[in-house]
Amino acid sequence: MRQKTKTADISEMQEKPESELRAIWESLKINKIAVAGMIIIILLILISLVTFIADLAGIQILPYDPNQTDMGASFMAPCAEHWFGTDELGRDIFSRIIDGTKISLFVGFAVVIFSLFFGLILGSIAGYKGGIVDTVIMRLMDLMLSIPGILFAITLMAALGKGLDKAIIAIGIVAIPEYARIVRGSILSAKESDYTQAAKVVGNNDFRIIVKHILPNIISPIIVRATLGISGAILDTAALGFLGLGVQPPIAEWGDMLGRAKGYIFSAPYTLIFPGLAITVVVLAFNLFGDGLSDALDPKSRKR
Repeated sequence: MRQKTKTADISEMQEKPESELRAIWESLKINKIAVAGMIIIILLILISLVTFIADLAGIQILPYDPNQTDMGASFMAPCAEHWFGTDELGRDIFSRIIDGTKISLFVGFAVVIFSLFFGLILGSIAGYKGGIVDTVIMRLMDLMLSIPGILFAITLMAALGKGLDKAIIAIGIVAIPEYARIVRGSILSAKESDYTQAAKVVGNNDFRIIVKHILPNIISPIIVRATLGISGAILDTAALGFLGLGVQPPIAEWGDMLGRAKGYIFSAPYTLIFPGLAITVVVLAFNLFGDGLSDALDPKSRKR
């Protein structure tokens, strides 16, 4: 009888995560706007992967080489030959936008991984240890948050120098406090829970308690913030590129394309419109998906 009870308990434990994931997916499916955002994100990821692999293999899959200049074809309006027109150097804007997708997504995901890693460490230490450690860490985070994000990023870029890697570090440092505050707040409530106290009683050390027992139970707000953080990182990257501090020529990047086209807003407005639309669509897709994911991960907000 005891063996049957134990087997039933194990089966229930195995089915619970699956039923939870199914409930999250069912709630997300109902939110059509969030699903639309997810589909756009998947398409962009596929485009990025295909163009990246093609570059590694030396295969030209885009209509034109995105970095190939042709002064004789400069400022061509959108037509059958050049769907989005050409820029001041005769480069095909459509090809450059498609090629720039992998740069924007790479920076977005890299920034979130960088900032989330350090935010988890700092937030976990501050929330779990408390006392003077918590005070010192969180006052430092507050100090960083008191500086406007883009201004802080520009200052860091001035110190680090131009380049894609420097932009990732600069934007990542700016985003660390947001993750640290979310993790700390979640840990403050989770560390007094029954499962945390039980883990202490059986002799688990602090590191194991945080990693094995606390973080898995506070992962929902972190996932939502990371999803929204990608859109913010893409937007900040475009802002730095617009100012000439991000990705350097001739690499195609949407913000850099906007910055170089700002002088042609009246004579060739399409050189700004299409890169601007690309940024808008990507940022909107991540925001819509993030909002839908937030509702789906919260049992109280799930749509029936």
